[in-house]
Amino acid sequence: MVFEYKLIRSKRKTAAIYIREGGVEVRAPLKMPKSAIDEFIAAKEGWIRDKLAKSREQTERRAAFTLDYGDTVLYCGASYPIAAKEGHRAGFDGRSFYMPPDLTPEGIKAVCVRIYRMLAKQYLSERALYFAERMGAALGAVKISGAKTRWGSCSSQKNINFSWRLIMADGELIDYVVIHELAHIFEMNHSARFWQIVQSVLPDYQERKARLKELQYRLGGEDWE
Repeated sequence: MVFEYKLIRSKRKTAAIYIREGGVEVRAPLKMPKSAIDEFIAAKEGWIRDKLAKSREQTERRAAFTLDYGDTVLYCGASYPIAAKEGHRAGFDGRSFYMPPDLTPEGIKAVCVRIYRMLAKQYLSERALYFAERMGAALGAVKISGAKTRWGSCSSQKNINFSWRLIMADGELIDYVVIHELAHIFEMNHSARFWQIVQSVLPDYQERKARLKELQYRLGGEDWE
């Protein structure tokens, strides 16, 4: 069976398959015959079916995602309840994400994101400064972004951006992302030299990287927009 797919041709050497919003997208070389593309798709049928099923499952979970008082949310790998507290203040007290009562589900979500950003700025900045000193990296500014598909990024000015979503991960996974981005201060690529830098600080980085994908899959089914 050949799947229906969106074809994008460009000046590339090989074909690649992407699952985009429940559909199949193929990027192929300009002169690759259509018949060869269809054969390539057919050979990847099992992989495509699996990815499409997971993509549709995530879409369904995102549509059903909502937050209410009493629900739990992640912070540094642990679950904490959302609690109503009289007044107008919101924050994290080590036991719960507290906020004013009578908020709508969308309001609760918005307050949670605000708390997450505050917590991320403090904790991720501290870890970045700690490892920058340990690695001898000339770190610029540390900023918090709303990135959905990247945990972090490093600019040529040596500034690092972390997605606020990273604060949901446990400490070991956070440290992996922090060290990963700091390594880009020395190597702005993913060369062998880059991974040697990461491994010199985290010998078990591959295991942490794999665990991070599990969190990424979970968050793919949660609508935090």
